[in-house]
Amino acid sequence: MRQKQISINNQTMTGLEIDLPAAPLVLVRAPKGFVMCGYLDRAVSEKFGQAAAIVKGIKSVEELLDGRVIDVTRAAGSLGIKPGMTGREALEKLI
Repeated sequence: MRQKQISINNQTMTGLEIDLPAAPLVLVRAPKGFVMCGYLDRAVSEKFGQAAAIVKGIKSVEELLDGRVIDVTRAAGSLGIKPGMTGREALEKLI
């Protein structure tokens, strides 16, 4: 497991990369929610009322930041996060 600290708009966030057999699990935690890879389940995040955005086809925190959001929970949508945004843009709204 690799833990990376990233800074967006003077806010430090924690990114995680966990090597799994088929592909890595990648997630960045922000104060109001998180951006995750496709390994994690949007329906479970929805059930718990979490603000979450999904970026697929990534292998690192850096790729998550540049990748495009493909799906969001209702809580994330209420913060202005939409499919098509970059992971970085989604994280800016989760500060």
